[in-house]
Amino acid sequence: MTNDLSFFHLVLNASPVVQLVMLILAGASVTSWTMIFDRAKMLKRARLAADDFERRFWSGGDLSELFRELDRESDQLSGMAAIFRAGFREFLRLRKTPGLVHMDLVHGAQRSMRVTLSRELDVLEANLPFLATVGSTSPYIGLFGTVWGIMNAFTALGNVKQATLGLV
Repeated sequence: MTNDLSFFHLVLNASPVVQLVMLILAGASVTSWTMIFDRAKMLKRARLAADDFERRFWSGGDLSELFRELDRESDQLSGMAAIFRAGFREFLRLRKTPGLVHMDLVHGAQRSMRVTLSRELDVLEANLPFLATVGSTSPYIGLFGTVWGIMNAFTALGNVKQATLGLV
């Protein structure tokens, strides 16, 4: 029996079940870190876009002009700019409808903004269920691999005539 405790030696001499558990955990880790870094970049872009929109919105300029500018940029809009554009577009559409009172205009714009807000949140929260699942199940998967390895070690110890401290 060898006393080589290097990482590669331990992995190569582990049972196939333990190797599969380690492969699953390594794959989940790589996938999770990829999603985490992607999410960090996306949140940074969203924060910068929100700051830019707020600066433009609170600058005191004409909101109709801001809407026209945002409407021209519609392909790349997200966050608060997309929410504003959806609400203002609905407001302009409803304003042309005869017989509507002012509160109907406001409620229509709010409804449109809520729908757009929900869509924007869905984009920002993408992959969070996967990350939460990996974070909550990985310790148990790792524990399963550990228990499996210990069971195999005890089975191997049971097959020898004399268990010495070095063998253990």
